[in-house]
Amino acid sequence: MLKRLIIGLVTGFIMGAIVAAVLVKGLALTVFSGTLAYVFAAVTGVFVGLVAGKPIWAKGGQIEAGLKAVVGAVVGAVAMLALRRWVEIPVDLSAIGAGYGVLGSLPAASLPIIAAILGAFYGLDNTDEPDEAKKADKPAKAGAAAKKVRVAASDASEEEADAEPPKRAKR
Repeated sequence: MLKRLIIGLVTGFIMGAIVAAVLVKGLALTVFSGTLAYVFAAVTGVFVGLVAGKPIWAKGGQIEAGLKAVVGAVVGAVAMLALRRWVEIPVDLSAIGAGYGVLGSLPAASLPIIAAILGAFYGLDNTDEPDEAKKADKPAKAGAAAKKVRVAASDASEEEADAEPPKRAKR
């Protein structure tokens, strides 16, 4: 469980850092203004939902990833609202060219945090099959595989099959 938590946390943080890097270096957006913060938080939530936990490319993961993406968009926007409204922590990222301001106004600070929290939840939600179910499936699969194996008939049994059937005794 701790392993899934850490993997989800790291995956989410990386996705948030990628979106923040695109905004800061690609679009030169070092400080959020207006509704852009909520839009990009929602976009980050979508990306995290598609990748963290059970990813979209996993077998049977398309529906789950789609639902996580929708929920991630909503939770990302709400988390950005909470950061911008109630968290007044000053952050100075001007040394790396990412601006100076409060936590909710800097994409390079807020998006990785939101994405890491979402990734951690999605990582915890991604549960494997219980060990008992896996153990119960193994004997059944081994038995099914054993039934499919074809055994060659011996020469003696072929000779008996070619011979005439024994005659019945008359009553």
